[in-house]
Amino acid sequence: MAADRSYVAENARERKRLTALVARASDSDLARPLPADWTVAAVLGHLAFWDQRILALLPRVERGETVAPIDEAAVDWINAAAKPFLLALPPRRMAELAVAIADAVDDRVATLSDAAVARCVATGGAVSLVRAEHRREHLDEIERALSR
Repeated sequence: MAADRSYVAENARERKRLTALVARASDSDLARPLPADWTVAAVLGHLAFWDQRILALLPRVERGETVAPIDEAAVDWINAAAKPFLLALPPRRMAELAVAIADAVDDRVATLSDAAVARCVATGGAVSLVRAEHRREHLDEIERALSR
């Protein structure tokens, strides 16, 4: 049976939204503060970080290695530890990197074999091919902030 690839269109829709936001955002928009001492660009970097994590894990999945489930308690400290690095990067560069990594991960997950898709699904979300959900959450937050 062929793998469910409905995630490909959903990812593409949110990636296009990300690309459009970055294209129209001014440098001051990208530097705009968000809650908890984040900025628009740092949140885009946060998206890039978690997309890059998938790119780093896919070779392990394809080799049939076990990927541990995400420890939800660790997510907060991982984000907190990454934040200073994301804030240190130039906002425009961070935004461009978010788009480039989104392009790369979406291309990669769209072209996985059916067997690799099944192995990703079997990780129970540790290697989520649906990148759109996380993007949507943060793009909604950013668009609300920029519309104020």
